[in-house]
Amino acid sequence: MGQRPPPFGRPRVPLGRLTLPCLKGHHRAMQTLVGEALAVTSPDGTSIGGLRAGHGPPLVLVHGTGGSHAHWLPFLSRLTDRFTVFAIDRRGRGRSGDRVPYAIEREFEDIASVVDSIGEPANVFAHSYGAVCALEAALLTPGIRRLVLYEPPIPTGMRMRPYGLEERLRERMAVGDPEGVLVTFLREMARMPEEDIVALRASPAWEPRLATVRTLPREIRLPESYRFYPDRFSGFRVPTLILIGELSPPFLHEAARATALGVPTARIQALPGRRQAATDTPPEPFVDLMIDFVGEPSAPEPAPQPGPVFTAP
Repeated sequence: MGQRPPPFGRPRVPLGRLTLPCLKGHHRAMQTLVGEALAVTSPDGTSIGGLRAGHGPPLVLVHGTGGSHAHWLPFLSRLTDRFTVFAIDRRGRGRSGDRVPYAIEREFEDIASVVDSIGEPANVFAHSYGAVCALEAALLTPGIRRLVLYEPPIPTGMRMRPYGLEERLRERMAVGDPEGVLVTFLREMARMPEEDIVALRASPAWEPRLATVRTLPREIRLPESYRFYPDRFSGFRVPTLILIGELSPPFLHEAARATALGVPTARIQALPGRRQAATDTPPEPFVDLMIDFVGEPSAPEPAPQPGPVFTAP
């Protein structure tokens, strides 16, 4: 079977109607969307691609580990009615290029470059590993108006991955078993229930995820490749909302607290009854929270009192 063509053509060429992938039993019916390709050159020369769609204030979407711009497609129509959405492919997947050796700092620059290319202040919504990159990107560009971070896995000293996971992933890659790599990651790192893995494998979203498996080992090494230094954010002025699933693992709750303590404009909001994969299951309460937050006036917020506060919607 020949290689499938990319989901869109050359940069800035209209795409026409796109069928949005969805998980059977977990998302609404298949939808269509009109969009166009996005391409921005990062400072190291890497091309960062993605999808641009909608009308309104700019909103940049940054996916997490194992994702691509396709991660957002099932509920993108809710956003394109209100925003011009820039759903990027982080480097190493989709329409984006890559460079070796990999360094997470280049991802900070990638996001800042996309924001700067827009030409006006943009809101940013980022998930997981992408949320760490987006937070650091906000130090590189004045173009971020408001920032929403969904479960940024800031290293705090708590163990984030099972022992030997990186080795198990590399073993599966060495024998040419991308499905084994992805299933192992979903079970052990994402803690996805077996019924959700089965649904995902039967959905159109499975193949886009398979295409990202070579990036998984480098991203689960976040505790070794990144350090969060709160003093660098002492003068930070971007209003920031941190979202966390009530039932997500303890290390993510601790990461949210550490981020809120280190970022003077940040506050935490918990999603009752939600687990780590809340961005993959409907209804999407985080979408409503994000829309409300970025729709608030852009005047600087006062610095919060020490200590994060959990609130329920």
